[in-house]
Amino acid sequence: MSAIFTPDGDRLMPTELARGPWDPLALHGGPTAAIAVRAVEAHLAAAGPEPWVLSRLTLELLRPVPLEPLRVVAETVRPGRKVTLVTVSVWVDGEGGREVARGLVLAIREAHFDLPAHVKPVPPPPSSPSQLPVSPPFGDWPAFHNAGVEMRYVSGEFRQIGPAAVWMRLLVPVVEGEVTSPSMRTAALADFGNGVSSDLVMGVWRFINPDLTVHFARPPVGEWICLDARTLLSDDGTGLAESALSDESGVFGRSVQSLLVEPM
Repeated sequence: MSAIFTPDGDRLMPTELARGPWDPLALHGGPTAAIAVRAVEAHLAAAGPEPWVLSRLTLELLRPVPLEPLRVVAETVRPGRKVTLVTVSVWVDGEGGREVARGLVLAIREAHFDLPAHVKPVPPPPSSPSQLPVSPPFGDWPAFHNAGVEMRYVSGEFRQIGPAAVWMRLLVPVVEGEVTSPSMRTAALADFGNGVSSDLVMGVWRFINPDLTVHFARPPVGEWICLDARTLLSDDGTGLAESALSDESGVFGRSVQSLLVEPM
């Protein structure tokens, strides 16, 4: 496969690289988040010449996203000169099409200012991806997490319980024939936080995130994203995964995932 999705008019056709680790017939949350960001960025670009910076994405994964043709729709619900809100919905395309994901994006106008001298510099990222070995792929079928991304761990490992820091990059474009934007790349990779920092053994427990929230302090740069992730669990079947997000220039944001936890 040369991309995670192939375009078909205004539809997107998932390839096997969009699949997740829980079900070979369902998508990973990362590709779903990426195409939601793609739709929002296209919608904002079409609205006028003013440049916008994505500040927050909150995506609700309403039900498993099937390996079927998808249609993504974005709409401005709160226009403004400095702050705007855009909703985005991912639909299974076909007879009786159903909504499978719904999101809200906060965008802020882009402007450049000289900040006061007392503003602290951005924290540096943990290590650099070029200094680290490539982690071997894992999983029982070709999917996003083992064929669509490259991982290089700073600390921890996927099969190791507890917090982890890992550099990641996409190996293919999100949509065939298109350049993947930095925000799309971030949305796709931020969804790995609960997997890389799990406190439970995959295959014995499920710890599925029904949502994903990403905050951007600034636009990311470069192809590499580092997740410095940890998971917090309770004994009532819920949890939270949170990740500090860095590029090679330093920390630029944070992602958070609610977790539904249960034995398999």
